[in-house]
Amino acid sequence: MIPTKKLKNGFEIPVYGLGTWQMGGRKDRNISNDDEADIVGIRSALDMGVTHIDTAESYANGYTEILVGKAMQGYDRSKIFLVSKVHQKNMGYESILRSCSQSLERLGTDYLDLYLLHRYTKDIPLKDSMLALDKLVERGIVKSIGVCNFTKEHFAEAQTYTRNKIVCNQVHYNLVFREPERKGLVEYCQNNDVFLSAWRPLGNLLENIPSILKEMCDKYDKTPSQIAINWLTSQPYVITLSKTRRSGHLEENLGALGWQMDKSDIERLRKEYPNQQDVSDDVPLG
Repeated sequence: MIPTKKLKNGFEIPVYGLGTWQMGGRKDRNISNDDEADIVGIRSALDMGVTHIDTAESYANGYTEILVGKAMQGYDRSKIFLVSKVHQKNMGYESILRSCSQSLERLGTDYLDLYLLHRYTKDIPLKDSMLALDKLVERGIVKSIGVCNFTKEHFAEAQTYTRNKIVCNQVHYNLVFREPERKGLVEYCQNNDVFLSAWRPLGNLLENIPSILKEMCDKYDKTPSQIAINWLTSQPYVITLSKTRRSGHLEENLGALGWQMDKSDIERLRKEYPNQQDVSDDVPLG
């Protein structure tokens, strides 16, 4: 059983989710992709208790959602926590309603547990986007709403436009990439009862293991991946997503859960981990 975290309004989410970026392709479908391996990977995760599945309409131009939908067939939908995202080009009012409907069709489901704005854009009024999310909640096809890669300022603005609580901000955050800390987002989420969902929790962390990480591995008898993931999930209001096809890798990642690092070690890693970067090298906050 994957541990969960809960907000004051009762919203509850597993602390570890399976990411699906690059399953089926990157921005477009890869016709040479081993679709069956991706489907098997998702099903293996479900069989191992990973019920939090994260995808997006922009992944492989919607094809990833199709693979997720195929993988979910035969499983109890009520036991799956399903997340998808609307691309920033589709964040107008009518476009969001249409995008959500298309995502549901590809996924083979009639609702999403969480629906996210994929990235802030100044090209479309944020108020329109939030009103569309409200309409989806009103219709019962989206249970909760969130955003991705938002600064705390844009997050706070978005909250003023919606009747519903924005429960999550999904961002690039790990031992190396600290933009959410540097820009006050981690503290903001803690102070405002909001989950920070950290994507790419490992990244390139494991290419050169620094001495402080080796020290923590020895202390807790854990692998570097497990320490890196636990550093995130041991923090209040932080959850994480990681993509893997291999059951052995997933099993290792799950060994990061069910225990908690000492607060003093969390702070040591926060302050002393080498080569920290102030801004994401992939999707900076906007």
